[in-house]
Amino acid sequence: MPLISAYYAENTLDNAEIRCHNFRTNCGDYTMYLWEKPDWPTLTWDGRNLTKLLGHVSREQGRLLGKMEALGFDLRSEAQLRILTEDVIKTNEIEGEKLERDQVRSSIARKLGMDVSGLVPVDRNVDGVVEMMLDATVNYSEALTQERLFAWHASLFPTGRSGMSKIRAGNWRDDSSGPMQIVSGPIGREKVHYEAPSAKCLPQEMARFLSWFEQPGELDPLFIAGLAHLWFVTIHPFDDGNGRIARAIADMSLARSEKTGQRFYSMSAQIRRENKDYYDTLEWTQKGELDVTGWQNWFLNCLLSAIEGAQETLSVVLDKAGFWERFAKEPLNKRQIKILNKLLDGFEGKLTTSKWAKMAKCSQDTAYRDILNLINLGALQKDSGGGRSTSYSLIIEKTTSD
Repeated sequence: MPLISAYYAENTLDNAEIRCHNFRTNCGDYTMYLWEKPDWPTLTWDGRNLTKLLGHVSREQGRLLGKMEALGFDLRSEAQLRILTEDVIKTNEIEGEKLERDQVRSSIARKLGMDVSGLVPVDRNVDGVVEMMLDATVNYSEALTQERLFAWHASLFPTGRSGMSKIRAGNWRDDSSGPMQIVSGPIGREKVHYEAPSAKCLPQEMARFLSWFEQPGELDPLFIAGLAHLWFVTIHPFDDGNGRIARAIADMSLARSEKTGQRFYSMSAQIRRENKDYYDTLEWTQKGELDVTGWQNWFLNCLLSAIEGAQETLSVVLDKAGFWERFAKEPLNKRQIKILNKLLDGFEGKLTTSKWAKMAKCSQDTAYRDILNLINLGALQKDSGGGRSTSYSLIIEKTTSD
């Protein structure tokens, strides 16, 4: 099954493309990557071997969307906020960058106009990642263009720097410091995992990719998402941020297949869990043949796991709704409501009186009275242990999403 239309398959490379694809042939012993193969980018896969898996993933995707639709607007928005927060955090973790959860959640809530408690000030770089992810998914029906990709890239790097290095934010890389390579290992003994096409090839490579993405032909939408991810990271058009943008493009493609800008599962979170397999699969795919059945198989299995993992998010949302339904008529103060929401939203670590006092900006005596009141109401329980290590946790009555 070909990736792109017969138009591309029937047109041979022009002289400029031949020079791009063969620019490393005089470098001695080297690995030939996908983009150097004569028939690139006519990628193929064995559809017969993937039919059963594809059908399973499509059914689970439909079941999840049906469950979310039945939740109602408020709970659906709560689920979306949780998933998007996780997605933004995990897509950055894949690249070794850690974002503050409260900032990510606050940025998403503000940009989607959600009325949620506990919003905090947000750093510019966090806002930039959120803006890119939301534009890719909420505005999924708008055309993916060079200008739009440049805007995404500039939002990821608002200072024009990646760490201490100055980069070409909002523009294709120029390879001024050498070819774009993915390397590991100590200086002098580096291992090259991948080398991307030369910068001089980028205009034509990206024009071809963007043209296909908007008119992919009669391909299943899930195959489109997987191949869009692979094709983009193969070109690797930017100095940095290629992985995050590739995952945003895949999310955009999935949103198009579902015809909704609301996300209810996180591919980035699942890729983070399978981080080693992700990079290993990318590497051997890049060094393999134009038949990318293995990549498509991995992508579909990863997507299936992401969809199945959304069941946990759905359960948490229902548990939170059930919790507040139980205590809707109790005279809770603002401090209690604030901390209970933090616990329900995934508080890290153990809750103690000192942590309560710090978060609620009150004395420890007041914190203890707040906690004792909630214990008497049946909202909190004392954990095992005591003394200075005494901690407390929520009492959740589990609900089912079936």
